[in-house]
Amino acid sequence: MSTRDEAIHLLLSGLDPEQREAVTADPGPVCVLAGAGTGKTRAVTHRIAYRVLRGDIRGQHVTAVTFTARAAGEMRDRLRGLGVAGVNARTFHSAALRQLRYFGTKRFGGQLPELVDSTLKFTAIAAARAGLQTSRAKNFDLTTEIEWAASSLIGPDDYVSAIAALGRDAPAAPEDVAKVYAAYIEAKRRAGVMDFADVLAYTADLITDVDAAADQIRNQYRFFVVDEYQDVTPLQQRLLDAWLGDRDDVTVVGDASQTIYSFTGATSKYLLDFTRKHPDAALVRLVRDYRSTPQVVGLANQIIGESKGREAKMRLELIGQRPDGPAVTAEVFADEAEEADMIARRCRQLIADGISASEIAVLYRTNAQSQAYEEALASYGVPTVVTGAARFFDRPEVRQAVIAMRSAAKTDIGELPLAEAVPTALDAVGWRADAAPSGGAQREAWEAVAALVALAEQFLEHHRADPDKDGPDPDLDAFCAELGRRAAEQHAPAVEGVTLASLHAAKGLEWDAVFLVGLADGTLPTTFARTETALEEERRLLYVGITRAREKLQLSYGLARNSGGRERRLSRFLAPLGLGGFPKTPEPAPGKPRSSSKKTAKILDCSGCGKPLTDARDRKLGHCADCPATMDEELFERLREWRISVAKIDAKPAFTVFTDVTLIAIAERCPSSDTQLAELHGIGKSKLDKYGPAVLHLVNGGAVEDAVALSTEAS
Repeated sequence: MSTRDEAIHLLLSGLDPEQREAVTADPGPVCVLAGAGTGKTRAVTHRIAYRVLRGDIRGQHVTAVTFTARAAGEMRDRLRGLGVAGVNARTFHSAALRQLRYFGTKRFGGQLPELVDSTLKFTAIAAARAGLQTSRAKNFDLTTEIEWAASSLIGPDDYVSAIAALGRDAPAAPEDVAKVYAAYIEAKRRAGVMDFADVLAYTADLITDVDAAADQIRNQYRFFVVDEYQDVTPLQQRLLDAWLGDRDDVTVVGDASQTIYSFTGATSKYLLDFTRKHPDAALVRLVRDYRSTPQVVGLANQIIGESKGREAKMRLELIGQRPDGPAVTAEVFADEAEEADMIARRCRQLIADGISASEIAVLYRTNAQSQAYEEALASYGVPTVVTGAARFFDRPEVRQAVIAMRSAAKTDIGELPLAEAVPTALDAVGWRADAAPSGGAQREAWEAVAALVALAEQFLEHHRADPDKDGPDPDLDAFCAELGRRAAEQHAPAVEGVTLASLHAAKGLEWDAVFLVGLADGTLPTTFARTETALEEERRLLYVGITRAREKLQLSYGLARNSGGRERRLSRFLAPLGLGGFPKTPEPAPGKPRSSSKKTAKILDCSGCGKPLTDARDRKLGHCADCPATMDEELFERLREWRISVAKIDAKPAFTVFTDVTLIAIAERCPSSDTQLAELHGIGKSKLDKYGPAVLHLVNGGAVEDAVALSTEAS
């Protein structure tokens, strides 16, 4: 066996049959339908490596298109690990901008328009010129709508008829949006700037109109791989068609069940119609899920199994490959404040049990839900990372740390071993390994810098493990160069902290433990999903959230948005499944609508500092979040055990006995009489009569089974 054959045999040896089929397919059109967790990145990187090792193409002739810079960075790293160099792994916009800067200067009179990150101010200018009175929020909606139209290849003149045909809601009168759209294009032209949609459109035009540029680009890039093909926009497809010309050596990878970005103009139609456009295409389905336990996979299959529409015709039924794990749990809380509080407590417990904070995520439908979890986790000293916030290398503490290391590299510190040089250099910005602050913004900033320290250790390990790299260990200067490369590619390191992310931002990520929160009808699906098509996208969004979990998955929602508020129903996607812990919400009795009147809240003082309590959670517990808690952990666990037993006997949800916040208050205050017990939040006369003797028995050290018997007798 030749050296090349040995390398190919080694490359293919770790693949399952379907992955091997995708990797070894003949050159030409290939469509890989890859379910969540089925190893699609492994398949596409091995396909590229297989083509290079076989000798029919060189790495420099390959373009791999991804949808995020992070995914592109990961793909480059994996290809380097497979011994393949030179592959152009980039996002659509990055690849197009590179070509436009090289070929487009003549087309624009010697200088390209400036690329602007934010176009909000140009929308505001356009709205004013169109005679439309707007606000910042309105301008944001108009910007989003213009971006959607541009990505969908809809111009200002066609906008009104196009959205009428699609049945799409406009953020203002369609005629006004069209006027703002036209004025927006003019405002950009006058300012000499371009947006991200322009980058794609200008590059496609350049290749279509300039033969010399087309010939050079097509000669350079002969084999294309497109990831997340279900989320391609018409504009991106137009650019891909321009890149290919009359060739068809393209491998696309996608999953119709993960189509969740239609609001940006993305459409799964190109994935769904790929084999119609290319009748001779190879079609491979990856269904073996290596990410999640069978329990998580089973729920995901249940959710997506009820899907409808065109995407449903290409849905994949995943087959879990991992050993059994814990059951998926479902829980209803009294309100959103209690939901956030208890999930923060459980995150803290998971970390105490040995799970890394970076392997835990709290996922929600909208970014507006983030704040409650940021505050709750901070109150328990749990570090967080908010996905969708400032990009890692743009964070001020990271920029300061990088500057400090670059400066130190020019001093005696630069001569120290890397593992010692990095923390020594970071001392200049006040970072110390043994001085992590408590949860909140300061802890998040500390963890961001700590991620650089961990990255330095990984950089050193990778260098030592690489047989092609001889010589001494890399120094601080070399590490700073690596940071520069990563910053340019936005290839951020993992930050130690519980991830808070919207379901859209969570796409492509995974964690050991996932909390899916706020699963009430009206939130997921959102109230804005009024059509069958929109509702199906919301279902797919839930499916994406579920499939982010490797082992532990908890689903939850607050019965009311606020304490004493109107009750909500469980998400319609979950209600038919009969998951334990998710009760049916009863209809109000005919002729007896819920009362909207509220009692005037009694002013309560903190048991610790004596200050008046205004926060809902603090009022329930009886003390400020900053004041030290005195909860008897052992009593709390016995109270929970008692509550579960009583709820099972009465065949009702546990929270209807007492909420977790009420149990915490009991375990903290340890009441010794009915009078003291009645002062606690959530204990009215009926509950005092029914459960008071049992609770006081537990507070006095009594056994759980005796307390259950007391509750049964009281019933």
